[in-house]
Amino acid sequence: VQLQASGGGLVQAGGSLRLSCAASGSILNINSMGWYRQAPGKQRELVATILSGGNTNYADSVKGRFTISRDNAENTVYLQMNSLKPDDTAVYYCNAVILLHRLPPGPYPYWGQGTQVTVSS
Repeated sequence: VQLQASGGGLVQAGGSLRLSCAASGSILNINSMGWYRQAPGKQRELVATILSGGNTNYADSVKGRFTISRDNAENTVYLQMNSLKPDDTAVYYCNAVILLHRLPPGPYPYWGQGTQVTVSS
């Protein structure tokens, strides 16, 4: 199984970016998908998660600015980031908890490679 993230970049404060992460491989079902971030010198922290049924959870720092969504048919999760702030600068990692087409099926956690988001003031 692989998670391929894309969409990071450099943006001015107040701007927007959209991250995507597609899961591929021997996937039976994806229980949850989400985004985490890690700024220099800080621990990795949760940004947002979404369950297969659509329930979402957000970090307080991004509520009202970020929106997580997923396309279950394409095994893809998105993160729309609006009103970006310099404090949002970090490497963003996608995560998925996946049931596999094999025994034992799991579920197992997988991580994408990370995509850099830089917000200039």
